[in-house]
Amino acid sequence: MMFKTMMFKNYPDIITVEQLAEMLNIGKSSAYELLRSNQIYHVKVGKKYIIPKTAVLDFVGEICYNNGQIINGRLTQSVIIERSADI
Repeated sequence: MMFKTMMFKNYPDIITVEQLAEMLNIGKSSAYELLRSNQIYHVKVGKKYIIPKTAVLDFVGEICYNNGQIINGRLTQSVIIERSADI
């Protein structure tokens, strides 16, 4: 897919937790939670996380496919609620 070659092109192939948080526009603790819950593939060496950029791209693809909602640490399908114009 084209988006996989264009997204995050300025990041290295192996990223840090700080870069993961920046890429997803989330906090560092949320990035750690995504890793702890194994939602993003990684390898832990000692205290360091080795995160392939492709794993982040796969995660973003899953979010897009599943309408982007995470509940209890897992992706779920979101429900869109539209407000009436007269409210």
